[in-house]
Amino acid sequence: MKTGRIVRVKICGITDAATALAAVEAGADVLGFVFAPSRRRVTPEEARHITRQLPPFVGRVGVFVNALPAEVAAIAAFCGLTAVQLCGDEPPDYHIDIALPVIRALRVGRGRPAPELSGYRADAFLFDTYREGCYGGTGEVFDWSILQGMDCPKPLVLAGGLTAANVREAVRSVRPYAVDVSGGVETGGRKDVYKIQEFIAQAKGVLIYDHDSTR
Repeated sequence: MKTGRIVRVKICGITDAATALAAVEAGADVLGFVFAPSRRRVTPEEARHITRQLPPFVGRVGVFVNALPAEVAAIAAFCGLTAVQLCGDEPPDYHIDIALPVIRALRVGRGRPAPELSGYRADAFLFDTYREGCYGGTGEVFDWSILQGMDCPKPLVLAGGLTAANVREAVRSVRPYAVDVSGGVETGGRKDVYKIQEFIAQAKGVLIYDHDSTR
């Protein structure tokens, strides 16, 4: 008898402790902190203030764009991160001298196919919507069929325009290991606790039955 699993949820772009704790209470598995140019950017000091208040088993991911490996490693150690996410133009063999999982964000759609994954140093792959000049946060959905049938060698994280209204369909269609949301749980550019609660409830309301263990 097959046993279904529940998708993990990452709430990205956290900027304050109250929202972080509310997201955790709502069932978020992972919180994301942006250290790249963005209206959601936090300083290492701000992120550390938040991460120190989190329960021990909540994931804390730092989001970086074209940062030097030494900078990534220093911020990860200072903030107590549990993983780092690379969202820029870092080469496939980009290496950080830290004993933490590395999530590689890849942008697809708009005629841009999924790249060959075998050459990347990564512990997970996050797929987001491609828009020229943007490193994520577009709020736009890409064609999920791009990922269907893909031989993804590592856990697959789905991002790109997800909301409470479409995340159930996304989970059923792609069967990801995790989903990642930021703008889809905001109102007026700020995190909305009600939207966070609704998104998590919808995402985790679907049982996933895998054909293999990588998704």
